[in-house]
Amino acid sequence: MRSETIKISQSLDQIGPDEWNRLVPANSPTLSFEFLNALEKSGCVSEETGWKPRHVTLHNQNGIVAAVPCYLKYHSWGEFIFDWAWANAYDQAGLTYYPKLLIAVPFTPITGSRLLVQPNQDRTALQKQLTDAVSLLAEEEAVSSVHWLFTTENETAQLTQAGLLPRVSNQFHWDNEGYGSFSDFLGALNAKKRKNILRERRRVRDAGIRFSWRTGHEATPTDWQHFYRCYHRTIDDHGSITYLNLDFFLQLAKTLPGNVRLLLAEQGGIPIAAAFFLCSNDALYGRYWGTVRPIIDLHFETCYYQPIEYCVTHGLGRFEAGAQGEHKLSRGLMPQTIHSAHWLRHPDFYDAIARYTEEEAEHVKRYMNMLERHSPFRKV
Repeated sequence: MRSETIKISQSLDQIGPDEWNRLVPANSPTLSFEFLNALEKSGCVSEETGWKPRHVTLHNQNGIVAAVPCYLKYHSWGEFIFDWAWANAYDQAGLTYYPKLLIAVPFTPITGSRLLVQPNQDRTALQKQLTDAVSLLAEEEAVSSVHWLFTTENETAQLTQAGLLPRVSNQFHWDNEGYGSFSDFLGALNAKKRKNILRERRRVRDAGIRFSWRTGHEATPTDWQHFYRCYHRTIDDHGSITYLNLDFFLQLAKTLPGNVRLLLAEQGGIPIAAAFFLCSNDALYGRYWGTVRPIIDLHFETCYYQPIEYCVTHGLGRFEAGAQGEHKLSRGLMPQTIHSAHWLRHPDFYDAIARYTEEEAEHVKRYMNMLERHSPFRKV
């Protein structure tokens, strides 16, 4: 008989970095204590912002052996797998959709493990206990639903077996096929796409824009202030929501300096743009960028071509450029299936969403096939 006990923590500080990080898979910086705690410490994730931490942990006599990053959510902002239509349907039926339980990394559309288990433990048994513990928490909090976002394919299968509804969507990722240079990558593309990329890069170069990379160790407070000014302005220009504050980025630069990458762009010695990335041993993750001086093709160079070149130079196998964006296809980023899993308390809505996600999966499959037919790469 197993002796694990369940605890619910309202902050990462109640768990601690050593206990949490023992559970985190390798090459998963966004699942680390440092990343999640920076979100909480900076105030980006809090009850006031609609993200109430309710982290689930399993304990035995030696400490924590498994955990789930979990939040009580009062809205659907910052998730990138959209359920606004579901919330609207609840509202029209006179039902309450919020709060809900969310198992995810806030503001971060990166696939990764959500059922965190310490190595050398009975992973299958503990993952089942975690899933059951989240279901118990859902009952205690009387939430309308539970949503596991950006789950791995294996964990999605486990959650489906537990009665959750699988859902698929897509992103665009760049894979390093052993390219020795950016020119090698261009050589793998068809002539039209190759010429377009060369033209876009030439426009930025002819505008006199120069780029430089900084790690968290190297970036100065002035660099971060410039980045945040660019990020905030671009978010405002697009009428979007600024989820993250400057304090979050400053904390991350201190606590995860080896994983942080900051790309700076200058024109005539004047900083005009910047982009924030996270780096693991095998991948580069792009998410936030901005500029104070709109220049044609600067977005493509800063958010795609410079990171791809960085991956080639440093031998990284993959570049993930965030959520959505068909325009990424013509620039060498190919469609990838993204998984999530969902449970809804109301039986009629559960059945309706089950039908919806099945139809949606067929649509996504056809869409992915269409994208593959329009691959920018040369036919072999």
